[in-house]
Amino acid sequence: MSKTRIVVLSLSVLAVVVSFVVAASGPNVSATQAEPPAAQTYTGAKKCGSCHFTQYMAWKKTNHSKTFDLLTSKYEKDATCLPCHTTGYGEPTGFKDMETTPNLAGNTCESCHGPGSAHEKVAQGFGKKLTPEQEKTVRDSIWLMRPKNVCVTCHKAEGHGKTGTPPELQKK
Repeated sequence: MSKTRIVVLSLSVLAVVVSFVVAASGPNVSATQAEPPAAQTYTGAKKCGSCHFTQYMAWKKTNHSKTFDLLTSKYEKDATCLPCHTTGYGEPTGFKDMETTPNLAGNTCESCHGPGSAHEKVAQGFGKKLTPEQEKTVRDSIWLMRPKNVCVTCHKAEGHGKTGTPPELQKK
C-alpha cells in the first residue's frame, strides 16, 4: 500500500472519529452542557461500571485503565507522575496512594467526566428506562467531557512534557 493511500486512509478514519464525537456531543457542548453540581467526590470506575457495564468493560481493555501499572515502585508516589497516571490526584477526594484509594489508580471514567458522586445519587433515583427529562437531569449531574481540553493535560509532548520519560520507563 502506498504512503499516499495510507495517509488518505488515516485522514478518513480521523474524519469519521471527529464526526462521531461532534455528532454525539451536539453543536457546542460547552455552551449547552449544564455545570455539574459542585462538591462531588470521586467514586472509582467500579461504581461507574455498575450502571455503565459495557463502557466499563471497554475501558478495562484500554491503556487508560493501566496507566498506574506503567509506573515502577520508584514513581508510584512521585507527585510529577501521579496527576496523569491516576484519577483526581491532588484533589481532596482524588487518588492518595494504593493503600487508601486503589480504586482511583489509572485513568478512570472520572478522569474525563469529573467526580461522579452526585451523578450516582441522581441516577439511583430513576429506573432503567428514563424519560427525556430524567435523562437530562442525570446527564447534567456529570460532565460529558471536563472543560478546558482535559485530554491535553496529560497527552502533550509524548505524555511527559517538561518532565521527560524516565530512562527506565522508556520503550526499548
